[in-house]
Amino acid sequence: MPTPATIFEALGDPIRRHILELVATGEHPAGAIVSALRTHTPISQPAVSQHLKVLREANLLQVRPEGTRRLYTLDPTGLALAQSWLTTLTDPLHHLANPLDALATEIARGKRTRPKNPTTPYNEAELA
Repeated sequence: MPTPATIFEALGDPIRRHILELVATGEHPAGAIVSALRTHTPISQPAVSQHLKVLREANLLQVRPEGTRRLYTLDPTGLALAQSWLTTLTDPLHHLANPLDALATEIARGKRTRPKNPTTPYNEAELA
């Protein structure tokens, strides 16, 4: 499993970010990725292959062979790890699966201290 540092190192290159933007629209063969990149920058097929390898190793891309072609899609594993790491920086409640979990716990505690018959007044001993 890659570390957040590995993922963000892979994302540090503008060509790799462009590859991810292309693949985010759907599955793409390597040849189509090369062609799309060449419209923006002169780049060789071996150079694109190296970028694809870095993105695969960072778990940002998945590859699926289909005959002689290789089809690339986004890998949710690396994307989730990057998103989780960023969330730790911006969301103080990130450790809660759902920010309302704490509220649900308090509500459950309150239900345990209520009398079974709502018309019966609270007994001080039950609340202690």
